[in-house]
Amino acid sequence: MNAKTNSRLEKILVAGHKAVTSECGPPRGGDPSHIEEKANLIRNHVDAINITDNQTSVTRMCSLAVCIRLKLMGLEPVLQMVTRDRNRIALQSDILGAASYGISNILCLSGDHQSFGDCPTGQNVHDLDSMQLLQTVRLMCDEGKFLGGGDIDSPPKMFSGAAANPFADPYKIRVPRLAKKVACGAQFIQTQCIYNVEKFIDWMGKVCDRGLHEKVFILAGVTPLKSAGMARYMKNRVPGMDVPDDVVKRMAGVPKENQPQEGIDICVETIERLKEVKGISGFHIMAIEWEEKVPEIVERAGLYPRPQVS
Repeated sequence: MNAKTNSRLEKILVAGHKAVTSECGPPRGGDPSHIEEKANLIRNHVDAINITDNQTSVTRMCSLAVCIRLKLMGLEPVLQMVTRDRNRIALQSDILGAASYGISNILCLSGDHQSFGDCPTGQNVHDLDSMQLLQTVRLMCDEGKFLGGGDIDSPPKMFSGAAANPFADPYKIRVPRLAKKVACGAQFIQTQCIYNVEKFIDWMGKVCDRGLHEKVFILAGVTPLKSAGMARYMKNRVPGMDVPDDVVKRMAGVPKENQPQEGIDICVETIERLKEVKGISGFHIMAIEWEEKVPEIVERAGLYPRPQVS
């Protein structure tokens, strides 16, 4: 199998290497220096960097602009695009804009409800949902068509991805929902962060039973915990998150000053265990505002140096 785009991430995955991605949140202002610093911290340890799209519905510098900046820095961005804020005209327009700068990775998401953010009275759009956005990307790339039926003069070439949460309720629809995203054109999947490893392995078993691991590259999501308080918050306050009691107890069982390192240890151990699970094609390390720890995690997990592809 050969890569169909210029995406470094796709080439890594097609070559059979365990991919490593991470992500950075854009700033709340117009100065790009902070995002550049964060990207430079991890540039040698990851294959691609996700740029979040107004995550948690908080207004930030747009994902597309930051992806362009990273591309000009010689880095490989993954453009996150949510359907909350744009109609189908704007979504297609932004895809073409990204393609014009050689951005070749896109992650299609619905986006957090605006009530979570700093503009709770803002109106959501959701002209398309995340699955329809996946279909739109594939229509534009594979058939060279706009949703309105017209031909695209120079079709984009995108490696398209989606998110999956193996832990949300009802659990029984988690694999069928993944199958729908694959049918809609998802070429890679990034999962919710994993703390309940046993439940995730059970989900992966069901994914493999349906043969989905042969149709899509699955990147297991991990997030290092900074404290026992963070573990409790994610367990009790974040919908769709599954943090087992033993993880909380482990974090709480060490002195407060040692808890960040304990969280990193748990993250590395999770990666080491999941490296052996059938169907896992790589890892997505979500260490927002803790990017300086990504190199340590990657190195300790035996995922460094990163392979070179052409």
